[in-house]
Amino acid sequence: MKRIQTGDEVIVIAGKAENKGKRGKVLSVHGDRVIVDGVNQVSKHVKPNPQLGIEGGVVKKNASIHVSNVMLFNPETGKGDRVGFKIEDGVKFRVFKSNGAKVS
Repeated sequence: MKRIQTGDEVIVIAGKAENKGKRGKVLSVHGDRVIVDGVNQVSKHVKPNPQLGIEGGVVKKNASIHVSNVMLFNPETGKGDRVGFKIEDGVKFRVFKSNGAKVS
């Protein structure tokens, strides 16, 4: 089980100045990198392909960001929080370190 999973709301704590402090939903996790909606957007130049119906031009897309640069957002405290694990009745689940609340 990973500390950050797809669908979690995270806050960016480090990286480019325009990304710091942004909140967003994790779209996907690839190893130690995550793609967060609306964070770390890059411009990609796309060549037109009339056979596939693709128009050419400049397209904005989300680039990945390292998992160490994001923290899970805790809605109770309104801040980023570290994540720990607990096991109860043979079931492992994630908890916030600050208040011990279960991550939904």
